[in-house]
Amino acid sequence: MITITPIAANRRRRARPARGFTLVELMVALAIGLLVTVGILTLLGAMRRTSTSQTGLSTLQENQRIAMSLITDMVQTAGYYPNPVTNSPTTFFTSVSTPTTMASGQFIAGADSTSDTLYVRYATSGTDYVIDCSGNTYSVGSQTTLTSSLSVVNGYLQCVLNGGTAIQLVSGIQSMQILYGVESKPGSTNNSVDAYVTATNVPDWTKVLTVKVTLYFVSPLYGQPGQSTVPQYIPFTRVITLMNKTGVDS
Repeated sequence: MITITPIAANRRRRARPARGFTLVELMVALAIGLLVTVGILTLLGAMRRTSTSQTGLSTLQENQRIAMSLITDMVQTAGYYPNPVTNSPTTFFTSVSTPTTMASGQFIAGADSTSDTLYVRYATSGTDYVIDCSGNTYSVGSQTTLTSSLSVVNGYLQCVLNGGTAIQLVSGIQSMQILYGVESKPGSTNNSVDAYVTATNVPDWTKVLTVKVTLYFVSPLYGQPGQSTVPQYIPFTRVITLMNKTGVDS
């Protein structure tokens, strides 16, 4: 028996023509892509700001540590002189008028301003490798009296040794304020601080026992988004005892 297949059954259905995206679909895809891109960029920006802030805070802490260490070394060197058994403060610390006025035997002084200046004098035998205000050892082979000054100029803590060229030590500092701890009561010999005064109000520089230093550092977070309550300057304070009061000139 012969079966006849209808012609219609052998015909392949014609392929459906390819269909593109509509304008609405393209607009939706672009909008989604834009949102994703904005989100990624926002996240990257936040991560970058966080990294910058952390780096800034680390730098701030390191600068604070270095600056206070240098100032402490300088203050504790004030009044040092070789062989206190045979010498006295007046041997090395004669009266001077530059870079600031100091009487005979005086080895620390200050100048009040928007940013204060600290002056100290100390002596070296020439071979004892005394550390100067830049943090380097000073050896000249002969007895020498040195005068160092510390101040903040143009955002830098700087030192000047014997009226020479200023050496920039630490950056990011807006100003420095200094108070002097004194024994202000007449006739008192307790060697204890009972008042902190500015340089102008120091009654007797031989009565200065401590130095209270406050450095105002520029805050790395100031002005950043979400940090509206952060102050522009961050103070760091340290009270430093003059080492001569422990017996160098006794």
